Amino acid sequence: MIRLKGMTPFILLLAFAYSTANAQHLFRGKVIDSVTRQPIQYATVTAGNKVAVTNENGDFRIALKSDTSGIRISCIGCRTIIVHLNSPAEKVVIPIVKAPIDLNEVTISPQLSANSFHTLSAVDLNLRPVNSSQDLMRLVPGLFIAQHMGGGKAEQIFIRGFDADHGTDVNVSVDGMPVNMVSHIHGQGYADLHFLIPETVADFDYGKGPYYTAYGDLNTAGYLDYSTKDAVDKSVISLEGGRFNTFRVMGMIDLLGAKAKQNGENAYVAGEYNYTDGPFQLPEHYKRFNLFGKYSKQLGSDNKLSFSASTFSTSWIASGEIPERAVEAGSTAVDKDGNPHKVPGIANPVNRFGAIDSAQGGKSTRTNVIAKLASDLKNSWTMDNQSYYTHYTFSLHVNSTFFADDPDNGDERQQHETRDLLGYNGKLSKRSYLGDAVLTSTIGLQSRFDRTYGTEYSHVTEQYQLLDDITRGDIRQNNTAVYLDETLESGKWLFNVGSRLDYFNFNYHDTTKTQVIVSPKVNVQYTANNTLQFYLKAGKGFHSNNAIAVVGNNGLETIPAAYGADLGLNWKPIPHLYVNAALWYLYLQQEFVYTDDGDIAPGGKTWREGIDLSARYQLTKWLFADLNVNLAKPRLADSAAGHGYLALAPTFTSTGGLDFKLANGINGGISYRYMHSRPGNNMNTLRADGYYMTDLKVNYTQKLYEVGLSVENLFNTKWNEFEAEEVSQLKGETSPVDQMSFTPGTPFFAKLRVAFFF
Repeated sequence: MIRLKGMTPFILLLAFAYSTANAQHLFRGKVIDSVTRQPIQYATVTAGNKVAVTNENGDFRIALKSDTSGIRISCIGCRTIIVHLNSPAEKVVIPIVKAPIDLNEVTISPQLSANSFHTLSAVDLNLRPVNSSQDLMRLVPGLFIAQHMGGGKAEQIFIRGFDADHGTDVNVSVDGMPVNMVSHIHGQGYADLHFLIPETVADFDYGKGPYYTAYGDLNTAGYLDYSTKDAVDKSVISLEGGRFNTFRVMGMIDLLGAKAKQNGENAYVAGEYNYTDGPFQLPEHYKRFNLFGKYSKQLGSDNKLSFSASTFSTSWIASGEIPERAVEAGSTAVDKDGNPHKVPGIANPVNRFGAIDSAQGGKSTRTNVIAKLASDLKNSWTMDNQSYYTHYTFSLHVNSTFFADDPDNGDERQQHETRDLLGYNGKLSKRSYLGDAVLTSTIGLQSRFDRTYGTEYSHVTEQYQLLDDITRGDIRQNNTAVYLDETLESGKWLFNVGSRLDYFNFNYHDTTKTQVIVSPKVNVQYTANNTLQFYLKAGKGFHSNNAIAVVGNNGLETIPAAYGADLGLNWKPIPHLYVNAALWYLYLQQEFVYTDDGDIAPGGKTWREGIDLSARYQLTKWLFADLNVNLAKPRLADSAAGHGYLALAPTFTSTGGLDFKLANGINGGISYRYMHSRPGNNMNTLRADGYYMTDLKVNYTQKLYEVGLSVENLFNTKWNEFEAEEVSQLKGETSPVDQMSFTPGTPFFAKLRVAFFF
């Protein structure tokens, strides 16, 4: 027998030495911008084989064996630095400097799974000159937009095989506040982003598919979330002018200065005024005014308060959609000697940029207030509390069928609503360190209350005299949701499981209907190394229906569900090339189809499958290439052969180009947009024409000023921005005709810009 009594002190010493050698020291830090002193999200913190990523508050925690460690900090558009941490007991604040983008510095990390598209969005926002909300939306790979009733309306959105109308299948938000208007008189999920001043945007986040617990209603094709700056590094005044009587004035002023920034306090205001007549024979007289202000204050080391307010107003005249036959008649409305003559059956032929009904147009206003408190609690807990309020008005006159329904008075429609929107977003998160694994637990609460006053859809004359009401009444609607989300990071694997429960209450004409839906999500990710990552996403989402249709019970589902899956990868095959690719599938319980008179009709069950491919390549220190290719096969389920097409749903789109940033201040890029022709109806007997467009932007940027030129449609391509099947009747015609109508795309359009920084 071996006697251990005398060896006990030695054994204890070995155990102590082993435990000390393997002890985990938890270092805490915060990464901030060296100029604005604002937190930097998605900065990568590396020490040996340990990796951490900063959250939205710039905070990170990393467990290391040594009580004195060196860490490497990098992020897209920042200068990489090495920092030595001396004490795990203190939270260190690390300022980093902005620098030119270098794709060689981009690493693929398991911790970036929360946003697998972050690298793409960060690169694109840093490289591409953006001076409109339309430019911001087009930054999303595979997302196309179109206007068809004047520049003031929300854009029509096309993405992942969806004609998503004005936002029915895309959840859009700014600083956590919903942009989409549910039960909107012009379309479910109407998302008018024109109140967002592009120069105030700090970052944007997007996701494709219904896989994200924090995003509920309308998140079927995906979501899009913009974040405004908490601080500006300089003030700016910008003046722009171009063709078609186009001009824009924008100002963004820092109110507190550098000393306040050092103390964690910031405030700025921004405003813009836009005007254009557009390329149409009937001038648009498009006017838009925006005003935005934001204040943020660091309360101690663990709390941050932010408050923002904005107001927006716009008005415009619309030329609207034109039937193809009206333009064909206009092109032959002269004889061989050049003298005009009447075309049989059509009294008033027009050219591509003409107007048939000059009474179309609209106006809209929106005022927003947002307050948010972000708190870093003890023991790895964080909490966010946010409230928001919106007051909104909308008025539109539209006529796309002309005299098909009423040959005597015409088919002019008037849409109007006034709305108050009040909401809350709350989130409580906990990070637990289980050896080398990290578990992040989140519980969230969201609620929004919409109330409209005088929601009206009516038939009027061209002089706006009321003929009859189609729908009229007040809407009261509430959507409250709670969600749970668990993310386990262990070695090369990451597992995310979550679910949300949404409660809906619809009220119209004092009739109420309620419904609950549960939406589970599962995401799995495997990071082979710092150059290759695979992911599988699966989940259930939904889009709610308009309260008028829900209460009317006209055959539409109240909350039709969507079921989807993505199998994808993020890959850096060589140091300066980044690739994202995915195979995807989505099944929708009920598609919403908007008819000529503005009603929603049951569209049936649909399915979509497709391939997304995005690549970013840095050719030199100053030259970057990008390519996005998106293929989709959208179909009606359970339909007869040859009848299962989805009208206007994109099947093949692509964008790409070259961007450059020279050390002498010259920067810009040339880019293209391509949309393939697609079915105009579900039998594919009518077609919506495709197009290929080229745009150019060139700037000369110095410390105190910038001069720029932007050109849309560089080669003056003849293209249609929007097309749709319409059953219309023109003056002189004896019966309605089923044909494609279109809105012409902008011809060659050049605009000059000069900005002053101070």
